[in-house]
Amino acid sequence: MTAKIAVRGLHHEYVNPFTRERVTALDGVDLEVPEGEFLSVVGPSGCGKSTLLGILAGLIQATRGEVLLDGRPVVGPGPDRGVVFQEFAILPWRTVERNIAHGLEIQGVPKAERATTVKRFVELVGLKGFERKYPHELSGGMKQRVAVARTLAANPQVMLMDEPFAAVDAQTRITLQEELNAIVQATRKTILFVTHNVEEAVFLGDRCCVLSRHPGRVKALVPVSIPRAQRTWKLFTSDHAFDATKERVLKLVREEVSGGEQV
Repeated sequence: MTAKIAVRGLHHEYVNPFTRERVTALDGVDLEVPEGEFLSVVGPSGCGKSTLLGILAGLIQATRGEVLLDGRPVVGPGPDRGVVFQEFAILPWRTVERNIAHGLEIQGVPKAERATTVKRFVELVGLKGFERKYPHELSGGMKQRVAVARTLAANPQVMLMDEPFAAVDAQTRITLQEELNAIVQATRKTILFVTHNVEEAVFLGDRCCVLSRHPGRVKALVPVSIPRAQRTWKLFTSDHAFDATKERVLKLVREEVSGGEQV
């Protein structure tokens, strides 16, 4: 069966703008993501996580290798992939509902259908009652909910998320993680989620892809067997399976940070 996303022999180099030296960010990455999977990507700083996501999004051109979506090469950005960045990338002059509708307007979706879709995703991300608010009237967590809803409303085949909750406070981050878990259960989207946070990676992922230190390679793929219906932080605080998986992923990451030595 063809994977939804297939990465084969991916290699990426770039020129450091300050030193003019060539830097290898990714070196021989091979990865397959089945349809409907939530894949968390973790690794030490500078290992190429965001570069990998940028290549999948079509925003960065790989030096060698290929990325396939449904067996077709990714050669640039496209509506089949939605991207949620760390920054609150929503339009300040649009209300919540008009931000969420933005992609649907570009697609030419009729007004009545847009309204139905927007209403569904407003409720799904917990923004009912805030439809007419502007971004400056929202908290950081609410702005990121808008960004997630806008991406989902456009109905991409794949969602690519680059540290989407890194800029919010700890309590809001926990809430957003639980809400994203509920969204995953409701939509069954294929998602690739980049994060520095091992707990977050295990809480959200069906598998965790651990990248090696620079240059990035796939070091391990760790399955997370905990049912999504059980994934609340209240339950996870006493879940031995969660602790065991978290410690396994953390050990793999720390080996890379310490150059292979235990810390």
